Amino acid sequence: MKTWLKVRLIAGFFVTVPAVATAWILWAFWSWIDQRFAPIYERMLGRPVAGLGFLTAVVLIILMGIVARNVAGRRVLAFGDRWLHRVPVFRLLYPSVKMLIDSFSPERRNSFKAVVLVQHPREGAYAFGFVTSHVLLETPAAKGDMVTVFVPSNNLYLGDIIVVPDGDVIHTGLSVEEGIRIILSAGTATPQRLPRI
Repeated sequence: MKTWLKVRLIAGFFVTVPAVATAWILWAFWSWIDQRFAPIYERMLGRPVAGLGFLTAVVLIILMGIVARNVAGRRVLAFGDRWLHRVPVFRLLYPSVKMLIDSFSPERRNSFKAVVLVQHPREGAYAFGFVTSHVLLETPAAKGDMVTVFVPSNNLYLGDIIVVPDGDVIHTGLSVEEGIRIILSAGTATPQRLPRI
């Protein structure tokens, strides 16, 4: 009975805590935004209106998305990004948080076509990688179909880009989301059997 309770308690903990923590972070973020804008709307309208700060945050996020989707906006955001990397304490946390959030962005996921295993960095050692493109290699010595594979080192931003013959990659049958989860979990989310087709 004691073992049964212990196993269920641990399982329940690891199911409940991520959900509660995520909900709390979202609630804290939106509440903080709402509190920043509440005094402004109270002065404008003469009375407090709950939720206007939340709507303002949504509008600001949409505006930032519009800016991020055009060329001029990307240059401004890239400049701001470089500037944030120079702020003393901020630069220690900002890159990690940005990498974590950006790894789940549609742009990053859409650039990955498949999750594969490749022999890297040496023969006999396999690494998880993401196929990003297909290349036809034409040289005097060789000609054939190749694939470009991005092999992350410790996150989804840093890593090696290798070009290998199409036949040398092992397709895992994993979705891109599952591959991202494996990288972010330091391999603990790896299935017990591969390829999974």
